[in-house]
Amino acid sequence: MSDTSKIEIRALRKSFGSNEVLKNISLDVAKGGVVALIGPSGSGKSTLLRCVNLLVTPDGGSVRVGDTRFQFGEGAKLPDVKTLARFRATTGMVFQHFNLFPHMTTLQNVMEGPVTVRRMARADAEKLARAQLAKVGLAEKADQYPATLSGGQKQRVAIARALAMEPDVMLFDEATSALDPELVGEVLAVMQRLASEGMTMVIVTHEIAFAREVADRLIFMRDGVVVEEGPARQVIDNPQEAATRAFLSHFHRTGALPPANATS
Repeated sequence: MSDTSKIEIRALRKSFGSNEVLKNISLDVAKGGVVALIGPSGSGKSTLLRCVNLLVTPDGGSVRVGDTRFQFGEGAKLPDVKTLARFRATTGMVFQHFNLFPHMTTLQNVMEGPVTVRRMARADAEKLARAQLAKVGLAEKADQYPATLSGGQKQRVAIARALAMEPDVMLFDEATSALDPELVGEVLAVMQRLASEGMTMVIVTHEIAFAREVADRLIFMRDGVVVEEGPARQVIDNPQEAATRAFLSHFHRTGALPPANATS
């Protein structure tokens, strides 16, 4: 076990019926590291992310985040509800769809976790929530309801909500895929800022140029296995595996990638 790894996954397996979605996946994420998961739909990326915070229970292997480790498989004892809740509070997750409470203001949405899960005093939770809304550039939207916000603003509220739990790691499951193209940039900018501040992050994304700029490491998955991994720019600019080259060639064709010799 690496002393510097914040997330450690070993021999992770998951099947849904006869469909083996994850096949002995192992990976480490360094403290403060940013790892991007890319690959075609159905490759297991989102399932892997959901296994990290136990929204999906693996069939075998182990998951460690910080000092908390869970073992899965035959004979392993699954965590109880309280242990799960405590663990999930340290692993912030942002999904494709925002899942905001429509009857609550932006501020109330962000306060809800600290008040309900962490039992924080409302005054303290409000102060924390306002700080997180400011962090994602939405301080002035505190009293508005989700229905009045754009998709990009809703997703930034969802990020603020996750950050309000003061998690050890942040997990992003295709956080921009449900957004109109002109709104993607504002969400990516927030994610980039978090990365620059040293937040440990695992990002499932189809934004290849973003992954190239922000991620330390990139993992290409297909059919439930890791096909290729390495420094993000190296894998994207010079993939070694034929499957990786074939996948990335689509993004080169559509102009979603900078030229290989870009210095930005």
